[in-house]
Amino acid sequence: MVWITGYRGMLGSEVARQLSSAGIAFTASDLEVDITDERQVDAFFLKNRIDRVVNCAAYTAVDRAEDEEAKAFAVNAKGPENLAKCAAKYDATIIHLSTDYVFAGTDPGARKESDPTGPSGAYGRTKLAGELAVTENCPRFFIVRTAWLYGQFGANFVYTMLKLMSAKDEIRVVNDQQGSPTFADDLAAFIRTIITSNSTGYGIYHFSNEGEITWFEFAQKIYETARAMGILQKECRVIPCSSAEYAAKAVRPAYSLLDKTKAKKSFSFEVPHWQSSLEIFLRNISFPIRLTRM
Repeated sequence: MVWITGYRGMLGSEVARQLSSAGIAFTASDLEVDITDERQVDAFFLKNRIDRVVNCAAYTAVDRAEDEEAKAFAVNAKGPENLAKCAAKYDATIIHLSTDYVFAGTDPGARKESDPTGPSGAYGRTKLAGELAVTENCPRFFIVRTAWLYGQFGANFVYTMLKLMSAKDEIRVVNDQQGSPTFADDLAAFIRTIITSNSTGYGIYHFSNEGEITWFEFAQKIYETARAMGILQKECRVIPCSSAEYAAKAVRPAYSLLDKTKAKKSFSFEVPHWQSSLEIFLRNISFPIRLTRM
């Protein structure tokens, strides 16, 4: 039995949808099972005979984590530790989701799984602690680092841009942070592949869509595509700006590009380009109803 934690979130919802469509038996939980409580985690493993757990639960408020690092640590580090310990106890496999924020993000080029980590903020520190907890407590683990995630379920950059573009005549978007977006559907498909492959190639993997852009370029493409599809009915200027113009508490990585070579070769997985995935996403959203749910 597969257990999806954090299943009401953006990725957890999509993983659940895809496993259901593929006829893969799973159970799912969100706040009703507190992963920071080892006794609750152990009881859930035992009751449901879990042999794989996909940990999508996370504290993701990057700026707020600077003031709530203990809270973020509980969810991002203690929770994964409990899941990993119980996975080891019951001979299960854990698939744990992590982030590009475990890197400093100061070096240009795509990050490989073996590159040195060095988070610059609280969120990254807690996610790195979660990775270490998983690797130290369960020999059967897959850690999947991702970046710039967006999808159908929950607030994300694409929804935010569409909402702002539909209301304003111009918006400013940072042009000094580089990486590649990740469509939740594509990441969930990769996770499903890990599950169905029964692979023993345990370790850390990177996953995002193909291509390299800035947030500004991403916003530009969102606007152009949404206008062409008739999703946006008005014009809006997208203006580049620097990260320094935003008073954010946490430092964002200047370089978030992830090298997917290992994931593609290990699982013969074809990673879609970010532009094609964005078009699929925009073609299937419900505007403006979806925006009002943010």
